Amino acid sequence: MEKTWRWFGKKDKITLDMLRQIGVEGIVTALHEVPNGEIWTEEAIRDLQRYIESFGLQWSVVESLPVSESIKYGGADRDELIEKYKISLANLGKCGVKTVCYNFMPVLDWARTELEYPNSDGTSNLYFNKAEFAYFDIRILKRADAETDYDAATLRRMAEEVVPRMDAESERRLVENIIVKTQGFVNGNISENDLDPVAKFRSLLDLYAGIDADGLRRNMAYFLRAIMPVCDEYGIDMCVHPDDPPMPILGLPRIVTCDADIEAFLDAVPNPHNGLTFCAGSLSAGAHNDVPALARKYASRTHFVHLRICNVLPNGDFKEASHLDERLIDVIRTFERERAGVPMRVDHAPLMLGDEKIGYNAGYSFHGRMLALGQVEGMMAVVRNELQKR
Repeated sequence: MEKTWRWFGKKDKITLDMLRQIGVEGIVTALHEVPNGEIWTEEAIRDLQRYIESFGLQWSVVESLPVSESIKYGGADRDELIEKYKISLANLGKCGVKTVCYNFMPVLDWARTELEYPNSDGTSNLYFNKAEFAYFDIRILKRADAETDYDAATLRRMAEEVVPRMDAESERRLVENIIVKTQGFVNGNISENDLDPVAKFRSLLDLYAGIDADGLRRNMAYFLRAIMPVCDEYGIDMCVHPDDPPMPILGLPRIVTCDADIEAFLDAVPNPHNGLTFCAGSLSAGAHNDVPALARKYASRTHFVHLRICNVLPNGDFKEASHLDERLIDVIRTFERERAGVPMRVDHAPLMLGDEKIGYNAGYSFHGRMLALGQVEGMMAVVRNELQKR
């Protein structure tokens, strides 16, 4: 697999020179300064591409060319937005950037309640506390009938463990973790400049009133069918990111959560350019998913790989696990054997060695990801040796 790294542009605290020195081969990035729904011009794409290439690297994957909310919920302007999306895709194709990671998650891209959960070795990781998330949903967001989405054990944990320790500062931090710090740099729906992010978040949720999983699937298929002619013309591979976490949240439908979901969207638009970003971490956050088995089943339709893994706890919480987890070794074996050359990047590594002081985007530290890349590169070398001996 090609060793890539998610880089957030020229203002990223991690420089391309640093990445070149640690063995990165390809860059995963986007035109983050372009507002959602606007056209990526060929000039802007080439400018960033030339900058990346000046460091001896290549722009391997776009992550992301955002799909506007109106396309997801089927708003009146979705056809206009899809036409702009097609122009952006064509411009990427003209520049030779031909792998596009995107997601079809309504409103919330990925969810964690804690961004610096302490580990026993002094590092910290991202963490999802189901009872804290329920508190956010029920007590802060005040979503109608939210209690019905949680089991009795989670509601009891919320009442006994979360409510007694919540104060104004704790609530503010929870809001930041769930809808500001994990979202602003990803899709721009919420930013740290919003004076009332909860109110804005509620307004975004309202856009999906009446949209269930089947409706969202229809809208995704509509979008994919519309863009496939451009993908065919320029050889562009679209690879949707699984939902994170892989389950319905906040009353929103989620449609890339499991084997049946993946099979459904691939079958709905059987064009080979309609494919998957195999994020082992997102899929493993659902105890229902056998991640190595899914890798084997969908290797041929996978165009991009995210290598990380989660441990799901008995109470429904989940946390990022070591990149040396045996499930990741199985995933690496599959893609080294079946999809040699596919771009992969490590993801959501721990904060360590002062990372927490730098202000990196949540989940995207330097030292933690560098360690993870070294671990994964070692596993890749072992797997390649195994394959050569066979």
